[in-house]
Amino acid sequence: MPRYLSLIRIDEQDSPRAFASPESQQAIGALFKEITEAGVMLETAGLTPTAAGATVTWAGGKLSVTDGPFAEAKEVVGGYALMQCRDRAEALEWTRRFLSCHDAGVTVTAEVREIKEG
Repeated sequence: MPRYLSLIRIDEQDSPRAFASPESQQAIGALFKEITEAGVMLETAGLTPTAAGATVTWAGGKLSVTDGPFAEAKEVVGGYALMQCRDRAEALEWTRRFLSCHDAGVTVTAEVREIKEG
C-alpha cells in the first residue's frame, strides 16, 4: 500500500492555546486512536518552533547554515503524519478528519503527498 505524508502547516503567531482547547485535544486523541488501530498511522509528531530550527543550503558549490527563526513566513510546517493508505482518497479523508478536530477560530492547512517508493 502507498504511503502518504501529511505536512501540517500552521501560523506560529496564533496563540498556542488556540490549538489546545480540551475539546480539540479530546477529538484529536480519539482520532489518533482510531487511525492507529486501523493500521493507517505509521508516525506523527509536532515540530519545535522555527526559532529552534536551522536552514541548510547548498548553492554555488558551498554549504551555508542559517539559524531560525526563518524569514517572514506566514505558514510553517508545525507537524506531520506518515500514513499508509489504500489510495489518495483515503489519505485525504483522514487528513480532513484531523483538520476538522481543531477549533473553528484556528487556521490549519495540510499538504498531502504520496511518497515515491524505490
